Amino acid sequence: MFLKNTWYVAAWSHEINNEALLGRTIIGTPVVFWRDADGEVVAFPDRCPHRGAPLSKGRVEGDTLRCMYHGMTFNGQGTCTYVPGGQERIPPAAHLHRFPVVERNKWAWIWMGEADKADPSLIPDTYWLDSPEWRYKPDYMHYGVNYLLIADNLLDFSHLAFVHEKTLGGSAGYADVRPEIERLHNGLRVSRWYMDSPPAPFVKNLVGWTDNVDRWNMYDFVVPGVFLMDSGSAPVGTGAREGNRSQAVQFRSAQAITPETEHSTHYFFSQAHNFSIDDPSVTETLHAGLLAGFKEDWDMIHAQAASLALDPDFKMMPLNVDNALGNFRALMKKLVSSEQALSRAA
Repeated sequence: MFLKNTWYVAAWSHEINNEALLGRTIIGTPVVFWRDADGEVVAFPDRCPHRGAPLSKGRVEGDTLRCMYHGMTFNGQGTCTYVPGGQERIPPAAHLHRFPVVERNKWAWIWMGEADKADPSLIPDTYWLDSPEWRYKPDYMHYGVNYLLIADNLLDFSHLAFVHEKTLGGSAGYADVRPEIERLHNGLRVSRWYMDSPPAPFVKNLVGWTDNVDRWNMYDFVVPGVFLMDSGSAPVGTGAREGNRSQAVQFRSAQAITPETEHSTHYFFSQAHNFSIDDPSVTETLHAGLLAGFKEDWDMIHAQAASLALDPDFKMMPLNVDNALGNFRALMKKLVSSEQALSRAA
């Protein structure tokens, strides 16, 4: 089951245009995205109320969306403005629900629950996605697994030393560093410093460093599955841990896992840098290294899911490194159970 009263990342802004309507399933519900004449993002259920044909197979005509099966049209508020066959009376059931959508910092966020609870102030801050001081390349992956397996992966960075030995990780000693974990009202804050250690392979490739560095990964992982990280490396002893980053290479990562179904997930991601921002090759090299690492995650998590599917009764054995992911799973279970209880009571 999924949490409904929360903001999910539905798309990168550039994915939504009227050259081709975007159909995307969010927490089990098909949704069609388009832009009205003012460029505002509109989201409806991706089913025509007539025969259930996908509206994403339709087309935009000015400020209306036309179903290309039998021609019904809908305005930006979801009101049906035309039905075929010369029928003058439009049935009330022909009108569509419009999902609340907020476009902010290059992401389009959607609220799948009760519209009157859709508070935009609850949207996490990803300012660097729309800042001239940062550069990145946006990307997307589709996973054929439950979203919580991906959340587990992001909440336990000890895997970097092994899954990403030659890409994002590096030294096996990274896995032995105990992170500081702080509970937030809507998730967790994880901080890990790896002092006087070999630079990660992607940093070596990006800036040519070979000497040891002081390395950090500090991130918030918040409901329903948004990952916001401050990370970087600096020459040993230059004061990065005390706040002096003048000699550091710094990154900001924005990632979001949005459930498609119980067994599939949308994954939006980027890694931004604030150095050499006028050199596109740096952005491309950084993204290529990130993508190589994320494909390693994709392979491992799909292999894990296939293994788990063979034995539904298998119980995962907890370790100390599971502290953060265990807390997040417990929080999500609590929120979903509470929401369902309120729904039943209503």
